[in-house]
Amino acid sequence: MEGWSSSTMNIFERKNPLLVLPLLCILLFAGIKAKALPYDYTASIECLEKPHKPQYGGGVIINPELNQGLKGWSVFGGAKVEHRELGGNKYVVAYSRNQPFDSVSQKLHLQKNKLYTFSAWTQVSDGNVPVYATFKTSSGTKFAGAIVAESNCWSMLKGGLTVDASGPAELYFESKNTSVEIWVDSISLQPFTQQEWTSHQDQSIKKARTAKLSIKAVDKQGNSLPNATISIEQKAYSFPFGCAINNNILTNIGYRNWFLSKGFRVTVFENELKWYSIEKFQGQEDYSQADQMVRFAKDNNIAVRGHNIVWDDPKYQMGWVSSLSPSDLLQATQKRVNSVVSRYKGQFIGWDVVNENLHFNFFESKLGRSASRAIFNLAHNIDGATTFFMNEYNTIEESADSQSSSAQYLQKLREIQIIGRNIKMGIGLEGHFSTPNIPYMRSSIDTLAATGLPIWLTEIDIENSPQQASYLEMVLREGYSHPKVNGIVMWAPWDPKGCYRMCLTDNNFRNLATGHVVDKLLYEWGGRKTLSAKTDAGGVFETSVPHGDYQVKLTHPTSLASSLSRSINVVSTNSSEKTTLFLQI
Repeated sequence: MEGWSSSTMNIFERKNPLLVLPLLCILLFAGIKAKALPYDYTASIECLEKPHKPQYGGGVIINPELNQGLKGWSVFGGAKVEHRELGGNKYVVAYSRNQPFDSVSQKLHLQKNKLYTFSAWTQVSDGNVPVYATFKTSSGTKFAGAIVAESNCWSMLKGGLTVDASGPAELYFESKNTSVEIWVDSISLQPFTQQEWTSHQDQSIKKARTAKLSIKAVDKQGNSLPNATISIEQKAYSFPFGCAINNNILTNIGYRNWFLSKGFRVTVFENELKWYSIEKFQGQEDYSQADQMVRFAKDNNIAVRGHNIVWDDPKYQMGWVSSLSPSDLLQATQKRVNSVVSRYKGQFIGWDVVNENLHFNFFESKLGRSASRAIFNLAHNIDGATTFFMNEYNTIEESADSQSSSAQYLQKLREIQIIGRNIKMGIGLEGHFSTPNIPYMRSSIDTLAATGLPIWLTEIDIENSPQQASYLEMVLREGYSHPKVNGIVMWAPWDPKGCYRMCLTDNNFRNLATGHVVDKLLYEWGGRKTLSAKTDAGGVFETSVPHGDYQVKLTHPTSLASSLSRSINVVSTNSSEKTTLFLQI
C-alpha cells in the first residue's frame, strides 16, 4: 500500500488485528484506491504453434493454463477428458464425443450485474471445425463466442456475455462435429462492473477521439498576452456519425430540416441504390432519385456510403434476375456492377458489395463459390480508390448465430482476399440489436480489428421495446468508444408510414426518446460546444478537444485590435503531440 511500510502495517496487525480491516476501508474511501483493471482489446487471428498466456491471468477461471492437471475441470456430457502435454505446453482434451456438447467443463458462479469478457485457445484433432464456448445457467444457455478451430495449431476464441440472474453456471465447449477431439488451453473469464466498463469507454474516448490543443496569444511584437480571452467554438466534429435517409428527404422539408439540424457527417440510402430500385425492368435503369440524394448529400457536405451493389438474399431479387440462366445472370451482374460503380466513382467513401453473403448465397449458388470474390474484384477494378465492404448482421449482436460469428466473417473475408489482395477492404457490421450483449459486441470487434482493416457500424438500430432508447445509448457508446471503429451509421430513415425498426422522430419531427439519446451523445462527444477561457501568465491556454473543425477567437483588453478569429482542424495524432495555434493580435 502506497505510503505505508510493511513494518508499519505489521505493527497494526500485531497490536490491533481487529482494526486492520476498518483502517483499510477508511484508507480506500479516503482516496487510496486500486486502479480499475484495464480492458485488454487485443485478439489474435493467427493459428499458432503455442497458445498465448490467458488474458487477465485467467480471471475467475481455476487452473486456466492447465498447469495443475485437471484441477477445477470435469467432464461435460458423455465425453472422455484427458490432460496432455506437448512441447512443454499443457492442455485438456475432450475425446470420444457422441453429442455436440460432450466436452470439458468448469463450474462457476456468475453475477447478473457484471459484464464478462471471455477468451480461450482451442484446437481440434482434424480439419477446420467451428467450436463454441457455452455457459449453462439457471435461466438458459448463453453462447460466449465461437472460433473455427484448426488441427496442428491453436486459435484464439474471444467473446463475452452477461447473465439474466446471479447463480451457478457451467462453462463448456461444443462442436457439431462429434468426430473431432476438442483441445482447450489458456482460458479466461474476467468480470467487470458497469463502473469499470464505463471507465474503459471514457479512457478510450479520451485517447482515440480527442487531441490536445495549445493556443499561444502574442502581440505584434511577439510578446505574450496573459489574461487574453479565448473562445473555442466547435463547428463540426470529425468522427463519421450519421443516419440513413430515404427519398422522403427530397420532398419533405420538415424531414430535411430535422436531418440537417443534427450535423450528421455521413449517410446511406435505405433502398434507392439497390438493384431492384435502379433496374426494376431489365435494361431500363433509373438513377433519378439516387442522383438527387447524392446531390443533396454533396450540397450539405455529408459523406455517402454506397449501399449496395448486389444483395445475396434471394428474397430481394427481381423476378427477371431470378429467372436468368447462369450465363445470362453473369452478364447481368457484370453490367450492374459496371453501371453503378462507374456512375458514382470517387463520390462514395465506401460500397457494400455482396450484401449479407454470410447468411445468403444467391450469386454463389448460381455462379459458383467464387462469385463474391469476382464481384469484389470487378468493383475494385472500376474504382480502386474506394473501400469495399463486406456487410453483415448478427456478427456483433447475436452470439448464437453460428453463420455470422467473427470467426465465420474472417473466413469469408480471407476467401475474398485470395484473388483480391490489392482491394481496399472494409468490415461492415450492421448492428440490428434486440437485447445488446455489450461484452460480446466489444470482443467481436476486437477480433475483427486484428485484421487492421477499417471497421464501420453500418446499420445500427434497436428492436422496439420499452428499453429501446437505453439500449441505443449502450450500443452507440460502445461503438464510439471502441478505438478501432471508424464510423457509425444508424438505420432510422423517417417514413410517414413508419420506420423499419427504429425511428428517431415522430411525424411532426419532434424527437422521440431515441432522438433525445442521439442529441445527448452528440453534445457529450463535443457537438458544437463553445469553450471560453483565459490565457495564463505566459499567454498560453491548453485543453483537450474532440477531433473536428473549430473557430478560435482571441480578444485582449489592451490590444489595439479588438479581436482575432481563426479556423483550425484538430485531428488525431499517434503520440502526445499537441495541435498548436499561434494567435497574434
